[in-house]
Amino acid sequence: MSRRLFISNLLILFLLPTTAFSQEKADLIKGPITITSGMLTADNRAHTAAFENSVVARTSDMTLYADRMLVSYDANSGDVKMIEAEGTVKLLRGTRAIISQKATYYADAEKVIFTGEPRASDGENVVTGTKIIYLLNEDRYLVENSKVFLKK
Repeated sequence: MSRRLFISNLLILFLLPTTAFSQEKADLIKGPITITSGMLTADNRAHTAAFENSVVARTSDMTLYADRMLVSYDANSGDVKMIEAEGTVKLLRGTRAIISQKATYYADAEKVIFTGEPRASDGENVVTGTKIIYLLNEDRYLVENSKVFLKK
């Protein structure tokens, strides 16, 4: 699998879970994706790709920031199994933002888990907790030890 195709598929799988509010909106990610980082290291033996140093992934309607991203993929199919984003993780899309110290995408369970003081906001409305779990199939969030701040 070519490096460009691999990276494109990798980012589509990572960004899709955090923006899949409906099937129609998920289809918007098929456009161009621009990824910048200070370093990309691929380890074919370990079946991982590591992006480091100010990682920024952009599509036409969202931006994902992280200090580091580690992608684990299946040796035979090349399919992404897990993506770990660490450091200061921030996803911006419209008026929505999710900020945490770590976000992990699990392809088999179709979920993303945000930990490390996760905070989700939409405009001035904010929800915090010890863990935010986004269930992709159900388009539903679970927040452990939640605290919600709603403004008019």
